[in-house]
Amino acid sequence: MHPMLNIAINAARRAAQIITRASLDLDLLQVSKKQHNDFVTEVDKASEAAIIDTLTTAYPDHAILAEESGQSDNESEYQWIIDPLDGTTNFIHGFPYYCVSIALAHKGIVTQAVVYDPTRNDLFTATRGCGAFLNDRRIRVAGRDRLADGLIGTGFPFRDTADLDAYTRLFAEMTGACAGLRRPGAGALDLANVAAGRLDGFFEQGSSAWDMAAGSLLITEAGGLVGDYAGGSDFLRLGEIVAGNPKLYAQMVPMLPGYSRTKQRVS
Repeated sequence: MHPMLNIAINAARRAAQIITRASLDLDLLQVSKKQHNDFVTEVDKASEAAIIDTLTTAYPDHAILAEESGQSDNESEYQWIIDPLDGTTNFIHGFPYYCVSIALAHKGIVTQAVVYDPTRNDLFTATRGCGAFLNDRRIRVAGRDRLADGLIGTGFPFRDTADLDAYTRLFAEMTGACAGLRRPGAGALDLANVAAGRLDGFFEQGSSAWDMAAGSLLITEAGGLVGDYAGGSDFLRLGEIVAGNPKLYAQMVPMLPGYSRTKQRVS
């Protein structure tokens, strides 16, 4: 196993201990609101602090991009991209679908990925060029070749509801095209589940780099494809992602460009 991946796994497990301990007594949880439908808890912050401590102890020169604390000032070819608790709203309600997501980018390319689901004790890992794994067993994207047979994951635009009307039209179009649409509420874990073949595809816009980075490497290392709504590779910057096995990806991409906010973001 790559030493940097090993450190990331240690960091994810430390964070998961904090999350699991807090999940046993949710009534004591202090919750604050960042913006509409966007919550943060003391657990998010403690989890992130544990991850950053583990990573910076091992690699003090590396840069950090994390959901709660933002971007570190130091310049480095290496940047850790961290979501300490993806699915906070699920966690607050005791709905058991959330995860820790840690990725390492080298010169802007994701090279290491860990997604850890503490509720199932599922550890998803990938090193660029070495395949994707779930609890040390090799995983592959599902083999279905018709979108009509596919189970597709998505995420609603919950922070910026200005996009909701357009998204609802896309939701209806995709619902008519696939076997079922699911919105479990933790994009990083949804992407990991695409890599494991539990979902056949996934699409979402309004995502952040920390939601997508680790899952994107898991999927490509599991034989799948990941892109933005135009089928390009700029998803981390644009905040929109479509993913799936190659055949379903090719059937989903033509449905999406009209729903992209790329032009507004670039201009």
